[in-house]
Amino acid sequence: MMRKLVKKELYSLEEYSNMRAEFRQKIRAHKDNRIVRIGENISLHFEDYETMLYQVQEMLRAEKIFESAGIMEEIETYNPLIPDGQNWKATMMIQFNKVEDRVKALAEMIGIERATWVQVDGFDKVSPIANEDLERETEEKTSSVHFLRFELSADMAAAAKQGAAINMGVDHAAYSHACLPIAENLRASLVNDLT
Repeated sequence: MMRKLVKKELYSLEEYSNMRAEFRQKIRAHKDNRIVRIGENISLHFEDYETMLYQVQEMLRAEKIFESAGIMEEIETYNPLIPDGQNWKATMMIQFNKVEDRVKALAEMIGIERATWVQVDGFDKVSPIANEDLERETEEKTSSVHFLRFELSADMAAAAKQGAAINMGVDHAAYSHACLPIAENLRASLVNDLT
């Protein structure tokens, strides 16, 4: 089981304020090894304990939450986004520079989150379980943010840990791109999510 956020390991608002600049720099470097770009407009931001610790600390700071109940609510919100040792969890971002391009694309990309996949070399592609928290599409358009969980078999996880290449892509009528394979720094970081 992967490490989860617990209240006693969080920094107080004062502690976090004093260390925030250095902590943000450390997390930015960590995230650089966890973002997979698929084509020009889609990126998968793979979450883990570190990224969720940062997210919770930032939320507590922004909302000035210091009471136990509020802190626990943030922990309960973000803990499900930490992988559990047999999966990868990612925030999918669909980004376009121009608003009109984004509006048009999101109308054409309905179902894009379900058309996204990961693949450990030598195994079948794995489609995600998407948006378990809430529905993120309508009949008119999809959202620019999706939450994805990729469940791996024990054999896939073992192969990845033994050095198998990892591929990712999107096979959708409106957007079809692949990253074959992902870079080694990304692969090494994602393998750490597997126990």
